[in-house]
Amino acid sequence: MNRYERRPVAAGEAEVEYLDGEFRILRPGAFVRCAATGAAIRIEELRYWNVDLQEPYASPEAKLLRLKMAAKG
Repeated sequence: MNRYERRPVAAGEAEVEYLDGEFRILRPGAFVRCAATGAAIRIEELRYWNVDLQEPYASPEAKLLRLKMAAKG
């Protein structure tokens, strides 16, 4: 492989470590699953996550839904 060839992108689910203000991809993939809704979130579109719970969310509303679910038990 030379420097002009692109590596194939993994099509499956990625494994991600969520940090403060950024995330680190541990296993390449095209998407992660929203912890609240189960929806696939493309890595390029991942904007919301919880560092303490290490969970991604599809939207701010999904994050609030997940926090409500966690508070109920």
